[in-house]
Amino acid sequence: MKRIGFVIPISILSAALAACSFGYAQESQDKKQEQNKGQQQKQENQGKQNQGQQHQQQAQPQKQQAQHEQQNQGNQQKAQQQEQQNQNKQQAQQQEQQNQNKQHAQQQEQQNQNKQQAQQHEQQNQNKQQAQQHEQQNQNKQQAQQQEQQNRNRQQAQQYEKQNQNKQQQAQYQQRGQQMQRSQQQQHEQQVQQQQVWRQHGSNNWDNDHRNWQQRGGYSGYRIPDNDLRSYYGSGHWFRIYSLPFMYQGGYPRFQYGGYWFTVMDPYPDYWGNDWYQTDDVYVAYYGDGYYLYNRRYPGRPGIAISISL
Repeated sequence: MKRIGFVIPISILSAALAACSFGYAQESQDKKQEQNKGQQQKQENQGKQNQGQQHQQQAQPQKQQAQHEQQNQGNQQKAQQQEQQNQNKQQAQQQEQQNQNKQHAQQQEQQNQNKQQAQQHEQQNQNKQQAQQHEQQNQNKQQAQQQEQQNRNRQQAQQYEKQNQNKQQQAQYQQRGQQMQRSQQQQHEQQVQQQQVWRQHGSNNWDNDHRNWQQRGGYSGYRIPDNDLRSYYGSGHWFRIYSLPFMYQGGYPRFQYGGYWFTVMDPYPDYWGNDWYQTDDVYVAYYGDGYYLYNRRYPGRPGIAISISL
């Protein structure tokens, strides 16, 4: 194997060394520049930091002022919020007060309405009571008027009855006067006439010969007023025919008593006896359908039909 040798020229080596030296110098210069640059950057950074610190120091009062302003704003906001809350609270209280006032007004109005209704009801009750009192007064007045009218009617009836009593008494007095004025001869003649008439007017079969007013077709003679009939006739007012005015007319015996003439339409029953008109008490009464003459000696027996005239 062959060794191959070569020779490097000095110029080339010098150039190479120069190049290396330049490169190293350049590198050193670059490093130095870089260091300078780094120091400059560091200085700049330090300056910036110092500026930042200065700026921070300068900004700190501003920050404090800003914080103070922010605190003031916060306090103002809080104060505004508090004020707003107070206003809201006042508004709520006012609204509640208004509601309470409204409720109170409604309650007062309801109480007034209830009071008015109660007053109206009371007024209605008073009006009703007044109407009832007025009606009661009218009823009392009517009753008083009716009572007064009844009293007047009673007084008039009593007066009328008194007048009838006086009339009957006068008639009786007149009859008695007439009887006393008659002469004994006239009385004797009348008594004889009565005996003859009454003997002819008796009946031995009275049940067949007797006819009541219904069988006769109804009573058609004069009717005695009810007051007179109750006051002067009936079973409590008896008399005897023998002493009364007497006549025989149209085939029927007649006698006068109390201002009226009584015509005996029926024959008298034979069990009365021949002298009943002289010895027996008789009375006049209205029974059923007409007037009848009854003998008190025979209570419960039918009466004989009689007709009345003035």
